[in-house]
Amino acid sequence: MSAVLEPPVAEPAHAAPPATPGGTFRWLFPALVAVVAVGGVALRLCTWRGYNRMGFDESLYVHYLNQLLRVGLGGYPDIVDNYLVVQAKLEGSILPPTRFLYIFFAYLWHGLSGRDALTCFHAVSRLFSIGTLAVAGGFVFRLLPDRRLALAAFALMAFSPMQIHFSQHALVDGFFLFWALLTLWSLWENLRAPGRRGWLATYAVALAAMVATKENAFFVFIAVLALLAVNRWLRFGTVSRPLLILTVVGPLVGVALLTNLSGGLPTLVNVYRLGVPKNMHLAYAIATGDGPWFRYWLDLMTISPVVFVLAVGMMFQLRRDDRSLWFGVVFIGASYVLMANVKYGMNLRYASIWDLPLRMLAVSQLALLTARLVGERWRWPAFALLVTGVCAIDLQQYYRLAVKYPLYELVPVDLFRALSILK
Repeated sequence: MSAVLEPPVAEPAHAAPPATPGGTFRWLFPALVAVVAVGGVALRLCTWRGYNRMGFDESLYVHYLNQLLRVGLGGYPDIVDNYLVVQAKLEGSILPPTRFLYIFFAYLWHGLSGRDALTCFHAVSRLFSIGTLAVAGGFVFRLLPDRRLALAAFALMAFSPMQIHFSQHALVDGFFLFWALLTLWSLWENLRAPGRRGWLATYAVALAAMVATKENAFFVFIAVLALLAVNRWLRFGTVSRPLLILTVVGPLVGVALLTNLSGGLPTLVNVYRLGVPKNMHLAYAIATGDGPWFRYWLDLMTISPVVFVLAVGMMFQLRRDDRSLWFGVVFIGASYVLMANVKYGMNLRYASIWDLPLRMLAVSQLALLTARLVGERWRWPAFALLVTGVCAIDLQQYYRLAVKYPLYELVPVDLFRALSILK
């Protein structure tokens, strides 16, 4: 098929104009990538959470998996019907079994290992947290023109408190993030080089998987539409007709899968009709899910203060041709506008979709600072030292919040108590 009008664009410039890394770095680079990757994987495989009880969300996922093990995939409509019966009697809402893909992967893990339901979910969370790290690494090395900046962003993701937290608990958000990042990466690749079937297929599968995983897919989908819309001015690449078609077809496939599993479209509609409005009456959501439009700023500042400050500073220094960074900023902005206006529906876990773009902005700001404050000879050693320091601060934040406190839900009252802001 022919492409829509946008012409191919040149490789994007970056806020910190890259120089080609020298010979020593070319030999050192693979070793540094390996060290960061091994460190990130080790942090996710180690069990070092402080909160060892079963959380409320975890208990529901375990319940749905145990039901699935009894009735099989063919009986999934019965699980959904049972949810509707229970939800109709409740004043508030509970998470629905339409978060199918997370439950299904735990089901597969049980088939392979025979372990109990909670152990299966922990294994899936670890596996996809590692997968998220791999996708983030692949994405930044394709997105950022300077490999030193890409390696730094990869390192910040490896030590991200939220990412480590997701690997330690049976929470769907880390699993969902894998598909969200894969959607963004495949979108970028399709914009840069239209017509590659592998990336088109990856894009469609990632969109469908997001829809079959969690309702937050709506926010990512709107942000994808925003990226396609602003491409006319920011010129990320070429918007092809196959890309536009799959942007619609992918989510529809996810909806079709959920419709089939629910036993019909009316049942699927009832799941959201009963659940979403009742969230407004859930005591926990009222106590922890509200706030002003800048609520997410406070949450992000609490969990990763240095990364957030650096990222915000970089946003005010972007040039038009910093396309790789604008790609992340537009994604954050479009999704933020929606997510910050959901009454009783704000939670730092949902903001994990901004983790990688914020860390890309943070390392770009560090590169600018070292370029301005340090001589060329010591610029990159100083940059490496600063990145290492930020990683250490983030790791210390995770320990203080999730191991020492210990934290399960990423809500303000617990975050502030963990940091001794509230006693």
